[in-house]
Amino acid sequence: MKEKAIYSFYNGINCAQSVLTSYADHLKFDSDMTLSVSNGFDGGMGKLQKTCCAVTGSFMVLSMSNPRRHLENIDDRNATNEMIQKFTSDYTILHGSFDCRTLLNCDFTIEEGEKQFRDLDMKKNICSKCISDSIN
Repeated sequence: MKEKAIYSFYNGINCAQSVLTSYADHLKFDSDMTLSVSNGFDGGMGKLQKTCCAVTGSFMVLSMSNPRRHLENIDDRNATNEMIQKFTSDYTILHGSFDCRTLLNCDFTIEEGEKQFRDLDMKKNICSKCISDSIN
């Protein structure tokens, strides 16, 4: 799954899409739908550099792996929340943060930050590792 996610990331889809679509076959969900639903998570939530979109992709995978949707399934919802909390804790220990701007240490919402992102090949040196570490 990691190889599929990294390949997809280098071929034009965002971090959240890469993580989520790498699980499409395993969880038996439509990969076109996953591309649509995770489209706006690029660059840490709509290029706002908030939560790393590899993390949000993982949140979606964890939610979809526990697909109880009915309001009366409080236990299932709590179990999903616990999985997300554990994932977030583990990811933060590994990377020091789950905030895109902190992880990249640049502001790519400005031209100077975009240049820094490219010049330091952060796509390869940071984002790829975040994607890989988001996949179990």
